[in-house]
Amino acid sequence: MKTRFALPLLLASVAAGSFLFEVGTAFSLDSVAQLLGAPGVIGIPPPGPVASDPGVRVGTPDAGGPIAGLSPGELAFFERGKTEFEEADGIDEGLGPTMNLDSCGGCHAQPSVGGTSPFANPQAAFANQNGATNRIPPFIRADGPVREARFVRNPDGTRDGGVHALFTIAGRADAPGCALGQPDFDAQLARGNVIFRIPTPVFGAGLIEQIPDKVILANQASNAGLKSVLGILGRPNIIVPFGTISGQTNNNGNDGTIARFGWKAQNKSLLLFSGEAYNVEMGITNELFQTERDETASCLFTPVPNNVTNVDAATPLEAISAIEKFAFFQRFLAAPTPSPDTPGGATSIASGGSLFVSVGCALCHTPALYTGRSTVAALRRQQVNLFSDLLLHDMGVGLADGISQGQAGPREFRTSPLWGLGKRIFLLHDGRTSDLAVAIQAHRSDGSEANAVVGNFNYLGESQKQDILNFLRSL
Repeated sequence: MKTRFALPLLLASVAAGSFLFEVGTAFSLDSVAQLLGAPGVIGIPPPGPVASDPGVRVGTPDAGGPIAGLSPGELAFFERGKTEFEEADGIDEGLGPTMNLDSCGGCHAQPSVGGTSPFANPQAAFANQNGATNRIPPFIRADGPVREARFVRNPDGTRDGGVHALFTIAGRADAPGCALGQPDFDAQLARGNVIFRIPTPVFGAGLIEQIPDKVILANQASNAGLKSVLGILGRPNIIVPFGTISGQTNNNGNDGTIARFGWKAQNKSLLLFSGEAYNVEMGITNELFQTERDETASCLFTPVPNNVTNVDAATPLEAISAIEKFAFFQRFLAAPTPSPDTPGGATSIASGGSLFVSVGCALCHTPALYTGRSTVAALRRQQVNLFSDLLLHDMGVGLADGISQGQAGPREFRTSPLWGLGKRIFLLHDGRTSDLAVAIQAHRSDGSEANAVVGNFNYLGESQKQDILNFLRSL
């Protein structure tokens, strides 16, 4: 189907009453039919300025606090976890021998603790901290995004996909005798063998963790006809060439339940997400990941695993390990608060929200899902305004990173939750742009499931596009 016909077909489907979310959305679709006569819909742009990204929303962080309704005990675990999350670890605590940074809070800092990459990249200063002799890789800039690097293939051509740590502890005053080289990033860049990831925000992560699989699957099955018209794969177990599994969830390989954290939904739970990050990003072994990533004897200064449960502690808060504290902090961290009127005013934001649904963005960026039964009352049966279906989608050659994780193939990514988007500086999985309009267009490339939807967006008038951009930056 040619893209130029996608929007009329979509609007016709809406007018016929087939575009109804079964899991619930944040917007009414009653006025969508009015768009049939709206300026710009038929491809004739009205006069006026070209739509542009309003930029990062300024003002209060609107994120970073505890979820409402926590018990005093839960709040205490949140606060202790936050302290641990923000703390910079040293070699005496297990840092290294290889790592990307020395704290969770350094990566997850914008607009507040738990967020994503800040304006000033802490990796640039960390590289030579305490006498370290690291060379800063060319893709790390003081004003660029926090990044981790993965190699697509091994020297023999087999798939790699793993994180290759940017820095080592060699040369540090607290690491005497350690001589450990960094990966040859220049050579790998010349081969086109390096891809990047930036930190995912963890706001509202406990709510995401508590969404039942059946809610995700029900949303996946909804609006099947419309998704098919637009080329959005939503049916389970669709096998496509080269072993890629498209349009289905990334399931945990052992128990078959839906994984949901990370750029490719590769992690099942917040505890697993925390344990892996502690080991991979900071090089600190723990009770989930007990083996050092580099076992050069002269660079090991603490027992393994580096951080464990303190079985002799007097209180639970003192007993639990760092990764459990990280998990509690994320689990009890509130979702971001959207702005009702910034940028562009309440009318523009409301219009943008309706257009976001009508052009088809909400078919993947589902405005709301729901939690189920939870042992934490504050997480029980809550509406989760995450703007994601938590599914994997083929994003085409333009965004492909060549990396497979679990059932997620080289071109597939989890639909990124959009809540908090108004405060994000760097966009897409690799931080390649800070311009929201550019990020939207990057969704369109050969083979992408988003092609028709981006085509619908492009057919809107500039003022309507601006409304969508304002809506997105209000989140």
